[in-house]
Amino acid sequence: MARDKEIRVGDGAVVIPAHELSWHFVRSSGPGGQNVNRTSSKAVLRYDVRNSPALPDPVRRRLMVLVASRLTHEGHLVITGQRFRDQPQNIADCLAKLSALVERALRPPVVRRRTKVPKSAVARRLEGKRHRGATKSLRRRPAE
Repeated sequence: MARDKEIRVGDGAVVIPAHELSWHFVRSSGPGGQNVNRTSSKAVLRYDVRNSPALPDPVRRRLMVLVASRLTHEGHLVITGQRFRDQPQNIADCLAKLSALVERALRPPVVRRRTKVPKSAVARRLEGKRHRGATKSLRRRPAE
């Protein structure tokens, strides 16, 4: 079953073992007719981001910032999957969501380098200000 497998993210850079993932299944909303009243097809995945030994510290910090709104007070990430009518597809959906989030956290953010404003741009801006000032000064009442 998909939930018994480890998750490999970023060409195997991070491997999350299956025993670190906690699964819970509840009744799903949405399409399915009367069957949704009888089956628990919605998958709820809980992953302890804060205490997971599988994540390197920089990746853990970036992931916690990335999913801050979905973290519990204990540091558990909660991911739900209910797009499909059967449980195995919803499990695979949860795993895909988790793997996409960890993949994003693996990439360090690109540091922005400040660039210098070209002299021509400064000159053009100041010339425009002088031109606008001259136009406005022509509207004034002449000095007596």
